[in-house]
Amino acid sequence: MDYNTTRSSLVIPEYGRNIHKMIEHAISVNDRDERNHIARSIVKVMGQVKPQFKEADDFIQSLWDHMIIISDFKLDVDSPYPYPDKEELVKAPKRMTYPQNKIRFRHYGRSIESFIAKACEMKDGKERDSFIYYIANMMKKNYLLYNRDSVNDELIFDQLKTLSNGKLKMPENQSLKHAGALVGKKSPNNKGSNRRQSNNKKGGKRSFKRR
Repeated sequence: MDYNTTRSSLVIPEYGRNIHKMIEHAISVNDRDERNHIARSIVKVMGQVKPQFKEADDFIQSLWDHMIIISDFKLDVDSPYPYPDKEELVKAPKRMTYPQNKIRFRHYGRSIESFIAKACEMKDGKERDSFIYYIANMMKKNYLLYNRDSVNDELIFDQLKTLSNGKLKMPENQSLKHAGALVGKKSPNNKGSNRRQSNNKKGGKRSFKRR
């Protein structure tokens, strides 16, 4: 059995172990044409892991770069882009400076604030609008997971505006995804009715003896 303690660490964890294994397999393929075909297929799968960034100009190139990096530069394929510079990657990283400011809405976390900051820097257009819509849905999902109560879209829009200092606004009449689609909520009534139907099927009609 393949236990976690015996597994090697993932180079880029967000892609998952399966993609790392696919890249390992591609390295072992001797036929160059077949190896190129496998590499292109892997890039498509990697793109499905990060669909929210597919409109970015360098999206495809970043996928190829990540594949080469995961392979430790051992994957020899005909990439449509120049290979990333290995020497730049192995340089000691700069010491991280941790933000001192407090999170205004704790249930959203710093990742949402980072996304909002990035969206504020983007140029107006479809890519920016799609990213803002993605952020708003993530905010709604985080709110529901934290609060477990229903939330109207207007509250999310107001807090998005607050966090972006008024720079990000949703288009008029724009609706976010339903709560069920975001967190998979089930109706308690349905659950109860299903249980009753199940009991009826098992027991059928009950008969009582007179005493």
